[in-house]
Parts: sequence; structure tokens; C-alpha cells
Amino acid sequence: MNYFLTEEQEMIRDLCRQIAEERIKPARAELDEKEQFPTEIIKALAQADLLGLIIPEQYGGLGGGCLENCIAVEELSRACVGVSTSYAATFLGAFPILLFGSEAQKEKYLPQIARGEKLCAFALTESAAGSDASAIRTEARKEGDHYVLNGSKQWITNGGHAGIYTVIAITDRTKGPRGASAFIVEADDEGFSVGKKESKLGIRASATAELIFNDCRIPADRLLSREGMGFVAAMRTFDLSRPGVGAQGVGVAQGALDEAAAFARTRRQFDKPIITFQAVAHMLADMATKVEAARALVYCVARHIDSGAKDISKVSAMAKVFPTDVAMEVTTNAVQVMGGHGYMREYPVEKMMRDAKILQIYEGTNQIQRNVIGQELNKEYGRGK
Repeated sequence: MNYFLTEEQEMIRDLCRQIAEERIKPARAELDEKEQFPTEIIKALAQADLLGLIIPEQYGGLGGGCLENCIAVEELSRACVGVSTSYAATFLGAFPILLFGSEAQKEKYLPQIARGEKLCAFALTESAAGSDASAIRTEARKEGDHYVLNGSKQWITNGGHAGIYTVIAITDRTKGPRGASAFIVEADDEGFSVGKKESKLGIRASATAELIFNDCRIPADRLLSREGMGFVAAMRTFDLSRPGVGAQGVGVAQGALDEAAAFARTRRQFDKPIITFQAVAHMLADMATKVEAARALVYCVARHIDSGAKDISKVSAMAKVFPTDVAMEVTTNAVQVMGGHGYMREYPVEKMMRDAKILQIYEGTNQIQRNVIGQELNKEYGRGK
């Protein structure tokens, strides 16, 4: 379908598609098998200026918005969600700096991210704080012109590979969620270390690790905005990032559909290609329809966000929940269409199915997204919409 992309957006799509075909697809099975971080692919993305995709031009980036991000992430996810997660997570970590950073903070950190010199990571989740993000325990105590951080973070994407971390910590426990603040932590800060690296069902090319803060001292000027803005920073960040997760869902679903349809045209049973059997054709038809619907929703929401709209929580949640549910359904059905072949690691759809599952979980489970949508509907109809 024609989504009326600009010439620049088409160039971004084509460049990401080329990198996916030439660099990601040949390596994805090995990266998955070895649980290996895609260092060389990330370097290739940096050389193509794609690490600066959403960084404003004044800080050395391309100045793209939510739609450009979604286009790039979709194309990379079509080949490997593990790689696209490593790529997209650096923007997740950069969003709080973009949204709440001082001019000095932006001038210091954003050019490094845009050039690909340092990856970024976002650190919110803890062992007792998943869907209930307000339950974080990591503390930041003010001591003169420094803050001292103590605690740990769990399941942090790019952990151990990022040079810049945006960290949410409690500065005033008496205020509940309003007592959380956001900080910039650098990888070589004293008292900061990386703990356990997780071994995962899917997205095995991405690094997921524990972060440990043991009297980690950072300059006070690493506080983002002011004390008490941490929870706001996290929620605003997720509003911007969730369509990107939806784009990952569109990408992996499209990749699985591509594989299943191609297989169904060449696989013969009873002297016919199996795509001519109505049962198979109907499965593929439903898969294709849902992928296109998911893409249309993601692109529409991304354009809405780029327009400067303020109330985006509901539509951002929609752009995450529907495409990622579609991704799980389509990848599972791709395995079914391919039968025993689909279940074997020789073919990529079993990996796509494993990768798709996390999309329904991270950056807010799909159950939480439905809560968000429901709460916003309650507000709208309470006002007499």
C-alpha cells in the first residue's frame, strides 16, 4: 500500500532494508545461537547515520520523528528482532535526555549517541518493580554536589554495552511515585557495575543484564530536569517509544508472512502447492490482512505524535498492543503453515515466533496497555464524549 512516505522516509526504509538483507539476515541464526551482541551490525548502522535518526540536527542527528523511527525499526525487525531491539533501545535511553535534559546535557550526550560512539540504555525495571513501576527501590541520596545511588536494576536492554544510562531512582520515598527522579549514569562511573547477563527465550542477539549501584557517585548536574520528575520522564518516554515496539511487531510479522507464503508456493502435497489449499490460503490471507492493519495503525499513530499532539497515551498504547498481538499470532501461524519445517531451526520462523513473544511483555505488558486505553476511555466518556 502507498503510505505517502516522503522521499527521505523512503530512503530510510530502503537503507534499513539493504542493511537487513546484506548484514542481518546472513548473521541472525549465528547471533541467536551464540547469544551474541550484534556489534558489527550496530557499527554499520552508525556508519549509515541511523544511530542519529531521532536526534535533532543541532546535535549531529538526522532530526527524524516517531514515523522515521518506526519505519527503520520495522525494516530491521523484519530480519531480526534481537538486532532491532539493540538498535531501538539506545533511543529508549535517549528519550529522557531529549525530553528533559538541559542544554548542557544535550550538547554533551546527544552527539555521542548520534555518532554511534556510545549506545544508550534506559533503566527502570527492578525485581519487585515491573508493571508497577512506582515500586522501584533504587535510591539516590544528595551529598553536596553529588548524588549517591544504591540499588539494582533488572532486565536492562543494552546493559553492559551502553556507555550512557538513564536511570530512575527514588530521591524522596515519602512522596511515592512523585519521589522518583531521573539521572544520567556513565558506564565508567565509580560504584556502577553490570551484573548477571540473562539467557532468554528470544531476542538472544540483544543484551539483557542486571545493573548494580553500590555507592555510585555521580555529579549533581546529571539530574534530569529536577527531583520528582522521574516517573513523569518514564511515562513520557514510553508514550514515545511504544509505537516503535508496535513497529517491531509489524516487522517480524511481515518477515514471518514472507517466509510462510514463499514456502507455501513451493511446498507440494497431493501434487499441488499447498498455497492452493483453501485452509492454507485463508490462513495466509488473515495473516496478510492483520499485518497491513497493524502497519496502518502504527504509521497513523506515529504521524499523530509527530504532529505535536499532547494526549498520546491511549493511541500510543493501541499502537503497541495490537501490532504485537498480531506478531505473536502471525509468527505462530507461519510455523503452522510450514509444518515440521517451520519447527526446525533451519528455517527462521521458529526464531521469529520466539522473538515475537517479548513484544507483548516489554515496555509495558499488553495487559497494562489495555488498562491505559480503558482508563483514557473512562476519562473521555466521563467528559460526555
